Amino acid sequence: MAATMSNVDEIRNRVILGEFNVKNVHTTDYPGNYPGYDDTWSLQKFQKNFRIDVVQMDETCMEFDMVGIDASIANAFRRILLAEVPTMAVEKVFIYNNTSIIQDEVLAQRLGLIPIKADPRLFEYRNAGDEEGTEIDTIQLQLKIKCTRNHQATKDSADPQELYLNHMVYSKDMTWVPIGNQADVLADANIGPVHGDILLAKLRPGQELDIVMHCVKGIGQDHAKFSPVATASYRLLPEITLMKTVEGEKAERLKRCFSPGVIELENHGGKVVAKVMNSRLDTCSREVLRHDDLKNAVKLARVRDHFICMYPGN
Repeated sequence: MAATMSNVDEIRNRVILGEFNVKNVHTTDYPGNYPGYDDTWSLQKFQKNFRIDVVQMDETCMEFDMVGIDASIANAFRRILLAEVPTMAVEKVFIYNNTSIIQDEVLAQRLGLIPIKADPRLFEYRNAGDEEGTEIDTIQLQLKIKCTRNHQATKDSADPQELYLNHMVYSKDMTWVPIGNQADVLADANIGPVHGDILLAKLRPGQELDIVMHCVKGIGQDHAKFSPVATASYRLLPEITLMKTVEGEKAERLKRCFSPGVIELENHGGKVVAKVMNSRLDTCSREVLRHDDLKNAVKLARVRDHFICMYPGN
């Protein structure tokens, strides 16, 4: 009976990676499917089992674990982050002068996709039909640059970096122009492009850009430029179990079958023995299953309700 219950727990809680297939893919823990298990949903049970563990977080990336939920809920979080978290992005582009080879429409589209560093909680949504922005709903940026010849360049030089000044237009050339009292209220906000090294255009002597941009608050559901993340993904937590002791040359080969840091070698009584150190780092390539003398020594699985979520920012 205990063995049967253990097999049921594995079917319910683990996705098994085989040599030619993947088992236990679909969720089966719905009410009445397993005798002896109470799978009715309750808020108290959900609150007890669900947790979020932040693994890494900085200005550009966040990694966290969601434990105790179904894939449908994890996917709902992913879609919310993609489409319903507000950000600021360029909405209107006023081109007063553009003598570069890039068409106005193409340049405006490129500017719209530049991620803007600004806290959307400090701004309101602009009302539909409003042509003029105000300090409470608009950020104004300016791009004014002209390419000229570098008279200090050597006579025989053919390098554009030496021949021309301001011939490469980057996002760092977009400057914030405060509206109303923004200079005082947002003095410490450091508003501007998130990355300063995004190439916008290439100029030659005599060509120039004179552009004013209005950034507004929006969500990814309206346009992808408002999405706060570059990609939003999740994966199930890998679980690697050694079914028997692996020693010597086999242990070294086993280590090479996995991502760095997953398997480490230890010295036990003069023998090199393989040990699982960090299953989380594994990419589940199943490389080990190609080796006939190793595939029965390892069991590869994924924890069904443990999601590793990665959300790098724009």
